[in-house]
Amino acid sequence: MRASHPTTVNTSAVATEDIASLRRFNRYFTRRIGALDDHYLGQNRPLGEARLLFEIGEGGASLRDLRARLGLDAGYLSRMVKALDAEGLVRVRVHPGDSRLRIAELTSAGRVEVAEQNLRADALAEGLLKGLTPGQREQLTGALGCAQRLLRLAAIRVEVVDGGHPDARACLDAYAADIDERFPEGYDPATLVQPGEVSGESGAFLVAYEERRPVACGALTRFDEAGRVAEIRHVWVHPDARRLGLARRLLAELEGQAEERGYAVVRLDTHASLTEAQSLYRACGYTEIPRYNDDAYGAYFFEKRLG
Repeated sequence: MRASHPTTVNTSAVATEDIASLRRFNRYFTRRIGALDDHYLGQNRPLGEARLLFEIGEGGASLRDLRARLGLDAGYLSRMVKALDAEGLVRVRVHPGDSRLRIAELTSAGRVEVAEQNLRADALAEGLLKGLTPGQREQLTGALGCAQRLLRLAAIRVEVVDGGHPDARACLDAYAADIDERFPEGYDPATLVQPGEVSGESGAFLVAYEERRPVACGALTRFDEAGRVAEIRHVWVHPDARRLGLARRLLAELEGQAEERGYAVVRLDTHASLTEAQSLYRACGYTEIPRYNDDAYGAYFFEKRLG
């Protein structure tokens, strides 16, 4: 079963000024884009309803997905959908393949409103950017991209799950398929860790969740009988969540799990074709060592002393 609490590696306190700075930006930004106005973008509805229409989009969406994507309480979402339905902007139907799912779709009037919403939002953004030079615009968009990446990383939760949990096995299946395409010789999924290897005192299996969706994983297993050396395996990040710094965070979380279990050393290996993994391990303080196992896919071997 999934653990009820996230792993905790970074125990440093957040500076008061950092908290104040983020809150100050939030206040400015929400006011500047009109998020506090009940007539967002000059239309006759608040931001919440406008965003819900946008998220439903041309293809429609299940209420379950909308709730997870927007982080909304089920009751609040239901009230908004009913209000939009009453205005003739949204209709709700039962999913033909799963009677438990309800699908929200835009009506023709809803599509017209979303199109107008997009025009007004583009005009608002253009009006803001016009006050800057091209160089300043580039600086701003770069800073916004960096902020979005960091906020995504901050919102991801890493949890210890049972090695047999469906999310754990789904991540491992995706990992195996991913590297099977990258390794010239392919990859045999029979070499994946088994649930018993990553459970209890001997090891752990971590899954990272973004908006309740598993997007990364990593395994920690006992390497020696003395319980002094652990091995890190199967560190994988979904393509949609790469370049956020999530692999580095997973590595730190796995090291934290090893320290909690009393391990003094962690080891890992990687394939010759995974050059980005080699760079990551070196940047995170791992030292290259001679071969220590019989992994057929291992070409580079690393070790890090903890504490």
